[in-house]
Amino acid sequence: MAREALTASAQDELRQKLRAGNLPDALLTPGRQVVLRTGDRKITRDALRADAESVAGGLHESGVKPGDRVAIYAANSLDWVVAYLGVQRAGACAVMINPDYHSAEAEHILRDSEPVLVLTDSPRAATVLKLGFKVVQFEDLPGGLTPPMPPLDAESPAAILYTSGTTGRPKGALLDHGNLLAQGRGALEVWRWTAQDTLVHALPLFHLHGLGMGLHGTLLSGGSAVLVPFTPENVVHELTHGGTMFFGVPSMYQRLCEWLDQNPADLSRVRVFVCGSAPLPPALFERCAKLLGQAPVERYGITEGGIVVTNPCDGPRQPGRVGYPFPGVEVKLGERDEVLLKGGQVFKGYWRNPEATREAFTDDGFFRTGDVGEIGEDGSLAIRGRIKELIITGGFNVYPREVELVLEAHPAVHEVAVAGVPSERWGEEVTAFVVPSGSQPLVESELIAFAQERLASYKCPKRVVKLDKLPRNAMGKVQRALLVR
Repeated sequence: MAREALTASAQDELRQKLRAGNLPDALLTPGRQVVLRTGDRKITRDALRADAESVAGGLHESGVKPGDRVAIYAANSLDWVVAYLGVQRAGACAVMINPDYHSAEAEHILRDSEPVLVLTDSPRAATVLKLGFKVVQFEDLPGGLTPPMPPLDAESPAAILYTSGTTGRPKGALLDHGNLLAQGRGALEVWRWTAQDTLVHALPLFHLHGLGMGLHGTLLSGGSAVLVPFTPENVVHELTHGGTMFFGVPSMYQRLCEWLDQNPADLSRVRVFVCGSAPLPPALFERCAKLLGQAPVERYGITEGGIVVTNPCDGPRQPGRVGYPFPGVEVKLGERDEVLLKGGQVFKGYWRNPEATREAFTDDGFFRTGDVGEIGEDGSLAIRGRIKELIITGGFNVYPREVELVLEAHPAVHEVAVAGVPSERWGEEVTAFVVPSGSQPLVESELIAFAQERLASYKCPKRVVKLDKLPRNAMGKVQRALLVR
């Protein structure tokens, strides 16, 4: 019997179901499955592709050419994703801006990158307009006919991501399409990411952790993601309602554990937790193993190359060590045990900054990370600190992370950052900035004595400063320069 033609109203109903992902299972193909969800909004793969192509068409018709820079300055949302993919489909280069940046911080990136257009949400539009740049708000994203596929290859510029600026003014890391593809495919392989996975995505999209791993990995794997503002309640709810993966930074895991301590939940169906962007204290590693049901997979990454080293997903996860290189990544130690990297994931240089680019690479093409590492007998990497954070006290070298690992084991310490404070006597004085745990009194002399039992005397803090919280950037990295001002 011939199938009757759909009426206009039935066709419209089918289109709405397609966009919402509410079709019966028998009608679902990979393109018709929901790929992203946030709140009560969701979008299928086919609809996401169509929306991105429409934005690309609108950008093309408004004069945006392949290779032009288009900035994105907005909070996480489905509109952010559509805008980003539209920029990529148009062949333009996406410039990422932290939505928490104020006028002066955003101005540095905009003046440096010189975008032809800034795509933004309404809370940030006025800031961009005052700076004199052309603005299009998300609710007014241009639409048009799908443009021809731009003539791109692996080395075509894809995105400019600015370094966190913890040691100076942010520099623009220019990543090409080959870099981003290598990063995403590497994540699929090392974390066994498949189309059956659902990522609970609470990381900022402007950052490479949330973009190159979270978004790109979701799209490449064929799986799905739910975008949520980070709160322990949000994350646990999604993980107990179908989420199989979660990526976070240590401060997120700290809050998750604090919440789960009071609100136990069965997370046994979560396949993998991944942690990075800042060191994961061993004590928190053990606490996560107890409360989450598994220890997080700690990994190591950089703005200039994405995630490049990770503990194995299906092997032993070692506290205090970040693991083994991603596929196609070479890791070795250079002078002063600096971690050096080479591979398809690693960028080729900084935007309009040839001097910084020359300084960033060795003669044999390895990128100088500025991180101090140690490679164990099993080949796994541990990060011991930043070369620029090196404390020289009385002629001796002290790496802050080594001291922090000892102090973190004291029950009176919730968080600690160690930095060198200028001193006439020592040159720099090892100083511990501590957030008390509250479980017992924090006594300076006792904490110093605790360190002296475990470290050489020159490594031990001379002073302990109590703080309510440590200054951190958007990805949870401690901003040591703010501690010693």
